Amino acid sequence: PMGSERTEMRKRQMSTTPDTPGAAQAQLSTGNRGSNACCFCWCCCCSCSCLTVRNQDEERARTTSHELQAEGIPNCEESPAPTLEEVNAWAQSFDKLMLTPAGRNAFREFLRTEFSEENMLFWMACEELKQESNKSVIEEKARLIYEDYISILSPKEVSLDSRVREVINRNMLEPSQHTFDDAQLQIYTLMHRDSYPRFMNSAIYKDLLRSLSEKPTEA
Repeated sequence: PMGSERTEMRKRQMSTTPDTPGAAQAQLSTGNRGSNACCFCWCCCCSCSCLTVRNQDEERARTTSHELQAEGIPNCEESPAPTLEEVNAWAQSFDKLMLTPAGRNAFREFLRTEFSEENMLFWMACEELKQESNKSVIEEKARLIYEDYISILSPKEVSLDSRVREVINRNMLEPSQHTFDDAQLQIYTLMHRDSYPRFMNSAIYKDLLRSLSEKPTEA
């Protein structure tokens, strides 16, 4: 009958006629998803290529962050090699150790092994700030010190109590050379009481002392 022939013809047309543009585009997109996945794919499966790209980007960002952080750490101070007399004097008091660049360098090397080098870096930054007289330079350096060593978001944040932090926050409204004086004293005291005794018993100090003691006999 005519009705059945029309039905058969319609079926054949539907099987050979392309879908609408939207449907064809959707089909193409679906067919390509496995081979060229994008970051907006809905599957979120572990085989999705966007995860590989994202992991590579995150790793690259971490590497860059470490490099920038390393570049941001100043080199050790320039100083002549310490004498045996000077190194012996470091054992007499923490003040004598901190008075000489060579002493600060050796102590800083020790702090690095304990992952607390930021204490020395903060103390040195405060000393540098005290030498400034230009108002705009003082404000800029104070801001950098705050971001590097006071902010809780910084990886180099130093350990300060709440009272000192409140003082700093008030001082930052109008920064001066003495904005961080209380904090600097607290960190100095922390290094004196906590790190200095361990430094005196460390291999870094003992090796330096031994090398200087043996120099005359070697000559």
